[in-house]
Parts: sequence; structure tokens; C-alpha cells
Amino acid sequence: MAVYKLFPEKDSTIYSEFPSMNTGLDEILEVSTFYNSISPEVSRYLIKFSQDEINDLLENKVGGNIFQVNLRNYIANITGINANTTLEVWPISGSWNMGTGRYSNNPITTNGVSWTYRSSEGVNAWPTSYNTYVTASYSGSNTGGGTWYTGSSLGLELTASQVLSYSSEKDLNVDVTNTILTWYSSSDSRVNNEGFIIKQSNNDEFIADRNSVTTVKYFSIDTHTIYPPQLEFKWQDYIYNTGSSSNTIINTSRMVALLDNNAGTYRRDSVEKIRINSRPQFPQRVFQTASIYTTNYYLPTASYYAIKDLDTNEFVIDFDTTYTQISADNESSYFTLYMNGLEPERYYQILIKTNIDGETLVLDDNYYFKVING
Repeated sequence: MAVYKLFPEKDSTIYSEFPSMNTGLDEILEVSTFYNSISPEVSRYLIKFSQDEINDLLENKVGGNIFQVNLRNYIANITGINANTTLEVWPISGSWNMGTGRYSNNPITTNGVSWTYRSSEGVNAWPTSYNTYVTASYSGSNTGGGTWYTGSSLGLELTASQVLSYSSEKDLNVDVTNTILTWYSSSDSRVNNEGFIIKQSNNDEFIADRNSVTTVKYFSIDTHTIYPPQLEFKWQDYIYNTGSSSNTIINTSRMVALLDNNAGTYRRDSVEKIRINSRPQFPQRVFQTASIYTTNYYLPTASYYAIKDLDTNEFVIDFDTTYTQISADNESSYFTLYMNGLEPERYYQILIKTNIDGETLVLDDNYYFKVING
């Protein structure tokens, strides 16, 4: 299995209350509703990933393997969740300029995308009439707010959504595989990669009800934290082919697993094959000329890996029975790890989960490493 993460080339929030304001350099992306008894206001955000990077990844790494792509944004702050709030993710129709503005600028910056304009103040207004496969939504005469492709009119399922509730996960993590495939395949020339727009559902926006106000803020590409937005590709590269090896699968839960080729430090752009050498903790006595501790055993096929950030104790890559299954070749069990999706100058821990003789074991015996810039 492999996990590979792309980071945005641009993002920005647009506000109906400030129709020409650009916020392209803000550390926060906001998808919120605001109470105003006269004219309720909303915010939406736009985010775009490089099509060249998407193409290269699908052609040179994913290949013909089964894969899934998720848009992931990490929560900075959220208030007003007392009922279900639905966030919708749509592919944008029309190019846009990120700009260099911030919400706090006074006077406001207008050199990039805003609620009314795609490029800058007075240049390339978001259209108010659309082709049959494009739509938008706004309130009253406050036109703008982006335009996006609709799956129903294209005969494609391009929409993605996530429901936020009081007890649910607040990080945005939605499957956008269909949109990525459409951008990549060029099967429909009407749909080009201009990024995603994230908004609350029409039922939640522009409501003059103080009790319905929901503020949702995510970290942007300009964040100074370790939580920038990501386009996460996961694909199934699992292979269990031990070739001519005479080594067997370990069959005791009293076992030791070592990462003998763990260098401890890796460059951010490296791709590493992490090998797992396992053996029984108390091997049976046998008559042989070599040390019994040099014999390597394979992990069972139901074995998976995960990566945890040591400082935050959060899973960067969680166990997944489809996408983190551990492979094997004639040398040992192994998995491939792409360091690009990990923040540099941080320490991580590898965890291995396996099922042996009805027992589920999670191994984490000092499997540490650091990613560095370089």
C-alpha cells in the first residue's frame, strides 16, 4: 500500500459581506455563516492542486492500481455546532487568482479572487448566467460566490460532502476520486481543474437566524502549523510473493519484530522501503550450524502499518485494511513509505498491527524516525 500527499498551489476565502476583498495569504480558510437580521452573510473557500502533479502521480506511481483520493483540511476552530451542518465540495468552474490579501488588512486588498470577482476588483466577475452543467448560489443582489460544476447535469457524481455534528469528526476528509478521475481522463472537455469550492449547504446559508450561525475555520496552505490542506492519494500496491524463499510465516504471538533497515533520518523527498524482520521471542531448540536468530519470518497477510506524529500523538497514516496492508518478497515483509506527506523536522513512530493465532498485536518497539529538509 502507498499513501502520497499533494499540497495546494493556492487557496483563498471569499466573503459575501466584503464582495471585493481578497484573503489569499490568510492562515485560515473559513466556511461560515454570519448572523445579520438585515442581510445574512456567508463565507466559502477555494483551493486548487496542480494538475501536472496529479497527472504525474497517477501515471508514474499509482499506475493501474486501485486508488482513492481524499481532500483533507484540518480544523482550526469551530463554533455554533448544535445541529448537523453539511459542508459541500464542488469542482470550480472558471479560473481564479489567489491574490495577496488578508482579512485583517485595512484598507482591504483587492488584487485577487473575491466574492464578486475571479481575478481582482473590477476584473472577471463571477458569471450570473451559466451553462447547463454549471451552477452557483447567492442571496438577493449580492451576486458572486463562485461557480461550480454540477454532477447531475454532467451525468457524473462530482459532488462530495461531509456532515458536521456536535460529536462527529471536525476535520474535513471527503472522497473526491470521481472529480480527480474526470480532471485526469479529460473524458469531458467541459470539466477542467480549477480546484474545489467548499461551502455550507444551501439550507444552511443566508439564514437570518442567530441560532443557525455556524463558524468553521480550517488551516490554509499559509499556516505556521503542521496542518496544511492535503490531497491524499491512497492506492493498493500490496504484493505477497515470497518467490524461492524457504522462510515461513510466524505463528506465535510471542514474537519480536525489528526494522533493521530503519536509517532513523530521511529526507523529505525520499521514498523508502521499510523492511520488517521478525522471529519468535523464544525459538525452539534445533540442531543447526547457523544461529537460529538469523532466520527471518514473514508476518501474516493480515498485517498493516500506521504512522504517528510523536509530538501530537496523532495518526498521520492510520491502519487501513485496504491501503496499508504489508507486502512481502523473497527477502522479508515490507511496506513503501513516501516521506513527502510528512512534515519535516519532526519525529514519527511506525506501528505494526498483525493477527496471529487469533490475537491482534500492535507492535511499536522504538520504531522511530525523523524527516528532515534537504
